[in-house]
Amino acid sequence: MKKYILFSLSVLLLIVLAGPVRAFAIEISADVVKTGGSEQAHLSKTYIKGDKYRMEMPGQHQYTIFRQDKNVIWIVMPDSQSFMEMPYDPNQKPRVVGKFKGEMSRKLVGAESIDGHPTQKYEVTLKEGIKTEIFYEWTATDINFPIKKAAIDGSWSEEYKNIQYSVSDNLFEIPAGFKKISIPAIR
Repeated sequence: MKKYILFSLSVLLLIVLAGPVRAFAIEISADVVKTGGSEQAHLSKTYIKGDKYRMEMPGQHQYTIFRQDKNVIWIVMPDSQSFMEMPYDPNQKPRVVGKFKGEMSRKLVGAESIDGHPTQKYEVTLKEGIKTEIFYEWTATDINFPIKKAAIDGSWSEEYKNIQYSVSDNLFEIPAGFKKISIPAIR
């Protein structure tokens, strides 16, 4: 149980570091493939419908729902038919479109096709504290969505694949009969 909570809090920390996003009305589901360092590719599933988000990590026996409209984040654990609830902070909203927090510049460097989508490739420079990072971002022009990001040196990447355009509202609700549990204190 503590392992699940620590993982969820780690995911939330990554989202907080990603920064805020401007409002948009996109509706997609996609497989997200992340690579980095010496680790194998990491696969997750993301669902987005307006300002509702759901993230699933295979093998984690839980998923996270972000509900800006209800000001909550739910960590849902199907195996135990339970969920934890945390207050929603706008800074925790996953960054899917718009500028990154600390973005200093964005320069169009070309056009490519990624997973069947025409894209515009940008070189993005952002600054966090004293650290400056430069990476590429590919925005699909047919859906106005950034479907790939990658370090210029190839050390990491994140790509949305198998994009579908219809998402059921029930994916953003707590299943019937699930019980709310308290978030245990981490020692």
